[in-house]
Amino acid sequence: MEVLENSNEKISWTALEYEHKDRSRDWFWALGVIIVATSAAAIIYGNYFFAILIIMSGLLLGFYANKIPDTLEYEINEKGVRIKDQLYPFANIKSFYIQVSPKMLLFFKTERVFMPIISIPVDEEIAETIHNTFTANNVTEEEMKEHPSEKIMDTLGF
Repeated sequence: MEVLENSNEKISWTALEYEHKDRSRDWFWALGVIIVATSAAAIIYGNYFFAILIIMSGLLLGFYANKIPDTLEYEINEKGVRIKDQLYPFANIKSFYIQVSPKMLLFFKTERVFMPIISIPVDEEIAETIHNTFTANNVTEEEMKEHPSEKIMDTLGF
C-alpha cells in the first residue's frame, strides 16, 4: 500500500484489489476432482443444467484463483470516495467505520441495494485523516465487520 497524497482537500493511495494467495497444484487438482464428481452426480440424477453450471463455475473459479490482482487507486476528496473511476458521494454514504485489527480496513455503507458495504484497505498513517474527513462531511460512524462469508472464503483459501 502506498500513500500518494495527503492534503487538506484530498487523500489518495494505492493498494491491491485483493490479497493474492499462491495456490499449489494440489489445490487445483482438488478443485478438478470436486467439479468432476459433482457434475457427474448431477448428470446421473438428470440435472444437466446444474452439471453445466458446476463446470462453468469451477472453470471460472480456477481462472480467477490464478489471476494477479490489479493495483487500484483510492481517493477521498471533498465530493466523496473514489475507487478507480467510481465515485461514491458523501451524500450517498450512510455510515463508515475504520477497523484496526486484524488488518486495517475502511468500511462504508452506501445506498446501493447489491453489496451496500464496501471495504477498502487503508494505511495507518492516513486513518486519522480519513476519520476526520468522514466526520466533517456528517457521515455517521457505525461499527462494521467483514461479512462472515468473507471469513469463510478466506479460511478455505479463496
